[in-house]
Amino acid sequence: MSNRILILGASGFIGNSLYKELMPYFDVYGTYCHDDAAMKHNQVFFQFDIEKDSVLAVLEKIKPNVVISSLRGRYEYQLKVHNEIINYVLSQNDCRLLFLSSVNVFDGKNTFPSYEDSLTLAESDYGKYKISVEKAIKTLPVEKYAILRLPMVLGVNAPAIFQLKQAIKHQASFEVYPNLIISITTANKIAQQVHYIINKKLSGTFHLTSKDMVHHEDLFRELTGKLSDKSPIFKSVFSSNDDSYLAILSKLNKLPKEYRITVAEVIADSTLKEEISTLKT
Repeated sequence: MSNRILILGASGFIGNSLYKELMPYFDVYGTYCHDDAAMKHNQVFFQFDIEKDSVLAVLEKIKPNVVISSLRGRYEYQLKVHNEIINYVLSQNDCRLLFLSSVNVFDGKNTFPSYEDSLTLAESDYGKYKISVEKAIKTLPVEKYAILRLPMVLGVNAPAIFQLKQAIKHQASFEVYPNLIISITTANKIAQQVHYIINKKLSGTFHLTSKDMVHHEDLFRELTGKLSDKSPIFKSVFSSNDDSYLAILSKLNKLPKEYRITVAEVIADSTLKEEISTLKT
């Protein structure tokens, strides 16, 4: 069993969920970028700036069996770092790379939801960057990597939920896309799925997403109704007159039922009752 895990970007929203999930079961290390007093005194966290530091120094120090990339930052530096990671993983007998990719590798398509074997096509710089890293990773033997594509990620502490709460609190505008159909998940569910993928040494491409889809506007109106009696000023944004998709679904590499999630479960998990009272006062 792989027992030493390095999470690149462990201080971020998703990276922190991964750390909390995996830490009781594995020898887990993480990186953070900006000065953080709490992390400086934590022996398992290493400060790492993708624009100034070499990731090889961290890799050589920790010698992980699994590297999970949840990095953020300027794309050209991220690409350089991932190429270094790929070369390191290739040089080690017992090391695998798990890369958190995105639905945005399909944001140049909008007619249908996308599956694990769908051809990637991106219009955004973010989507194009993720495609370039995916292509580089696929030069590795398939047993050495897992590409984990994510949809919109919610949860109690998600940035999108925080923005919605702020818009409700201040009666501010909040953009919704009435014709956009999306899939969603939570950071906690991703962490459970990654735990399973590590345990089972699964490889290839996975869509860690809800089993079903929802219109963007319907999602945020329902979240608002569960969070507060008040409402933000919903600002409708139309990119076309017809429905379009920014959604991924799983078809080829489905995880067991207990590791899947529905839109309704994501909404429930993102509006936990202990969080609601602050908005309803």
